[in-house]
Amino acid sequence: MIVGALLTLVVVAGLEVRIQPGVARPGDAVLVEVTGATEAPSGQLGSAELVFLPYGDRWVSLTGLSVDHKPGVMGLEVTGESTAGKQRVDGELEVRKPDFRRRQLTVSKRFTSISKKDRLRSAEDQKAFDETFDRDFEPWIFEARFAWPRLDGVGAPFGDLRLFNGKKKSQHFGTDINGETGDPITAANDGEVVLVRDCFGSGGTVILHHGGRLFTSYFHMSAFSVKQGERVVRGQPLGKVGQSGRVTGPHLHFGVKLDGRWIDPESLLRLEFSDRPTSPAASPGKP
Repeated sequence: MIVGALLTLVVVAGLEVRIQPGVARPGDAVLVEVTGATEAPSGQLGSAELVFLPYGDRWVSLTGLSVDHKPGVMGLEVTGESTAGKQRVDGELEVRKPDFRRRQLTVSKRFTSISKKDRLRSAEDQKAFDETFDRDFEPWIFEARFAWPRLDGVGAPFGDLRLFNGKKKSQHFGTDINGETGDPITAANDGEVVLVRDCFGSGGTVILHHGGRLFTSYFHMSAFSVKQGERVVRGQPLGKVGQSGRVTGPHLHFGVKLDGRWIDPESLLRLEFSDRPTSPAASPGKP
């Protein structure tokens, strides 16, 4: 077994299992790839069941760690049928303590003392979100790694612990990318547009489904360039940066939801899906 920051590799009698990253944090996306299997393998990471879908010449499973996941070592177990027969591969994933920031924010009282009208609107938005995320493990749509939806500085990373006006506590389940109203936003990868909506909290919202119950979301937009049901490719314009919804200024809130759990978008961008190694994903502002 080779353990590093990028991946853990295990090879047993014709089955090759790779897990990325080699060391994870709570909130991270975890990629498990299996080559050499003649049919869909099965597996578990800790207590989570892994669902494998075909991706080129291999089988790929994506799962996400909870932000509350305790540091330690998680066991990995993959069972698959190879030309040498049925094989079981065991491995480990180290999970380290997170370093989430604590931030104090001041927002309009409209967002902390919500009117009945806005509560109803927020409930309708939540219903639309729930219906959007209610998908099966459909085939992967994308064919390459994920990219930043815009190249600019990160204003607020995933996991920030927030206090609103010194009272209301929350945690930031996305990455805020700086921008001015009207700046372009592009698709992080190939996918299907499954929601285009003006929401109370998230403002102008676009959500893409990339297969496998993996979604990317784009919040606070000022304009849309796509329609629901449309297929898009990585880098295709989705709309413009804005300051709609629950915000203190213009920016893009970029979110990733994986099998019902919000995860760190930057952890998804670091995953390598192609057969050949490439350089790590560029940071915003460093194309």
